[in-house]
Amino acid sequence: MTEQNGSGGRIRPTGKRRKKPSRRRRAKAIIAWSLAGVVVVGGAGLGYAYFKLNGNLKAVDINAALGKDRPDNIDNGSEDILVLGSDSRSGANSAYGADEGTARSDTAMVLHINKGHKTASVVSIPRDTLITRPDCTSDTNGKPVAGEQRAMFNTAYEVGGPACAVKTVEAMSGIRMDHYLEVDFTGFKKLIDELGGVKITTTTAIDDPKSHLKLEPGTHTLDGEQSLGLVRTRKSVGDGSDLGRIQLQQAFIKALMEQVKTVGVFTNPKTLFDLADTATKTITTDSDLGSVEKLTGFANGLKGLGSKNVHMVTLPVEYDPADPNRVVPLEESARQVWTALAHDKAIPASATEKSAGDKGTAGDVVR
Repeated sequence: MTEQNGSGGRIRPTGKRRKKPSRRRRAKAIIAWSLAGVVVVGGAGLGYAYFKLNGNLKAVDINAALGKDRPDNIDNGSEDILVLGSDSRSGANSAYGADEGTARSDTAMVLHINKGHKTASVVSIPRDTLITRPDCTSDTNGKPVAGEQRAMFNTAYEVGGPACAVKTVEAMSGIRMDHYLEVDFTGFKKLIDELGGVKITTTTAIDDPKSHLKLEPGTHTLDGEQSLGLVRTRKSVGDGSDLGRIQLQQAFIKALMEQVKTVGVFTNPKTLFDLADTATKTITTDSDLGSVEKLTGFANGLKGLGSKNVHMVTLPVEYDPADPNRVVPLEESARQVWTALAHDKAIPASATEKSAGDKGTAGDVVR
């Protein structure tokens, strides 16, 4: 028998089952949802379409919501972006569960783009990580939100929206987030379909009734629905853990980055416009990226970044001794990770050696 986490996903095998499984079966909307969006916008002669695309964008004024109580803004040429995938079930997302009126951040990744924009590091933060959530102000209604000890990381978005999620990450890391990007289920699917699918190779069969994905070992071109199923899959790969699923998603991200480069995005005007139209409709950004001009400039800076130049890790964690459904940061190891990013350095291998997140068994399922 396996133990369930608070979101319905397995953390690790035990002899105990949680009594109250959540109705949510959230997807791990990954960094690629947003990376695909911003990359395809860059380098375009948008011309007459500028105002149409500009009108598609949704932006959140995180700077106004957070004020001056933030880490210093160090202008050294590098950039740090918080990328979230929300699990909202409203509107078109209702196919993935009942709309309960709230959403959480099922995927959270800090993307650090090094000075020169030739290399990058990605730090995945497990959704069930217990952290000290700071006091914050909701960017949706302007109301204060009290902090909480031993709160799950993904509740920050639920109680205070993007601004509270950003403040929580800044409190954890000591690093100011330069930008914010968010995509939901439907946006992810549309971006993948506009790209013509993503080519992956699976080393073992996948048959997951929860994500509705069934694949034989071999090479596949996944459409949007299948890709969403893949990043939601957990029970039929590796040890079925949520931490293992992060490894699966990270492999998918790299495949997606390669796909963007092979479909002629920057040489085919129609492909570029269609992708830009979809991307600008499906992402939410901070106000500093809330226009096509700003987003294009940001995207142009990423065009030289290849998947081989992106180092992906999971925040070093261990299972919580008081609740094995949860994980807690390994403080010393996590400090190594954040210090490396703050100094624009590569994350040392020693930082993740003791982490439970580095011991997942799903990392070789997708190539």
